[in-house]
Amino acid sequence: MNRLSLRPLGIRKTRRIQDSLFWIILAIFLVFFLFIFFWMFVSSFKPNLLIVSDPPVWFFTPTLDHYGEVFRRNPFARYLFNSLTIAVSSVGLSLLVGLPAAYSIAKFKQDGLALALLVVRMLPGITFLVPLFIVYKRLGLLDTHAGIVITHILTVLPLIMWVMIGFFEDVPSELLDAALIDGCSQLGTMIRVMIPLSLPGITAVAILSFISSWNNFIFVLILGGSKTMTLPLAVYNFLTYGQVNWGALCAAATVVTLPVLLLALVVQRFLAGGLTMGAIKG
Repeated sequence: MNRLSLRPLGIRKTRRIQDSLFWIILAIFLVFFLFIFFWMFVSSFKPNLLIVSDPPVWFFTPTLDHYGEVFRRNPFARYLFNSLTIAVSSVGLSLLVGLPAAYSIAKFKQDGLALALLVVRMLPGITFLVPLFIVYKRLGLLDTHAGIVITHILTVLPLIMWVMIGFFEDVPSELLDAALIDGCSQLGTMIRVMIPLSLPGITAVAILSFISSWNNFIFVLILGGSKTMTLPLAVYNFLTYGQVNWGALCAAATVVTLPVLLLALVVQRFLAGGLTMGAIKG
């Protein structure tokens, strides 16, 4: 057997080893992160004494006292409404502005604007807090839903634009040119051609943006108040200087995490479709 015949065997063996290492590392990370959520969920049903027991207690009589305490001490229905309103509004408005902007950058190769967008995306959110607090105080936007939505747009909009630029650039320009020849305007081409072909990317970035807005903490803490308190800030209330109510904290964290997990399960089928490739092949 010569060297040429041995080379493909060596390449295939190397690829199998690389694939095996990849799946092993991925499994280790998944086990680590999933165990955190599992421990949080299980601890929300444990009595407080068993949560901090050493060694850990795996068999116990479940209790719903922590969930009852969470909903008795806090108007979680209002906090849930605030979180949903702010997250949906910020993502919806950001998509409305970000998709045409990303289309313009991808279509007309506005590299300078893309670079400026990346710089804004890299800035930490705390950079905007002091200027926003001064402006909001003068305009009366402190502790208002509109004010919090604007702050979330500052973080969500650059994410949507930066991700969608890559998706829009992958769409063949021949399809866009054909739509323009058929009489479509630039706006019509974006709506009728670009957005349908990029729907998996739009869905993915919308989910990421929703999660980012849902978990946002610092803006509501500084610029919000009792009227706009969201679920992440409500969970923070269970941490005090004297003690930590671990049972109620785990229950509240479960309530905060559950809507995001349900959202991911509902929309995952949209992420699996290769609509772009299907449209190009057809």
